[in-house]
Amino acid sequence: MSEIKHIPTPFSYSSVVVAGDYAFLSLHRGFGDGFEKQCNGALLEIKKTLEGIDLPLSSVVKVTVWLKNIQDLPTMEKLFLDYFEPTKCPARMTATTEFIDSDCLVMVEGIAFCK
Repeated sequence: MSEIKHIPTPFSYSSVVVAGDYAFLSLHRGFGDGFEKQCNGALLEIKKTLEGIDLPLSSVVKVTVWLKNIQDLPTMEKLFLDYFEPTKCPARMTATTEFIDSDCLVMVEGIAFCK
């Protein structure tokens, strides 16, 4: 069995855990005013995390997107096409939730393939 690698955060979770052929990305969020800025920030943070383990954003095979407001779904779908090729988007589940941080509008978690 290969070694499991953790990239820790200052909190009680890792930003990514690499286990075997997969990297499991925990919550990534953006900051700032407005949904677009936060969604772009979350996707850029995922890209940055993956670069830290030498993986491209295109290695993402599955994401779960948590929205505070379902009305932001069309904007999120448009923004995803700025980061993923239209015919190679990751599998995705989108849901709504209330966040602990009241200013948070979106969080993204996912799974990337490491080979």
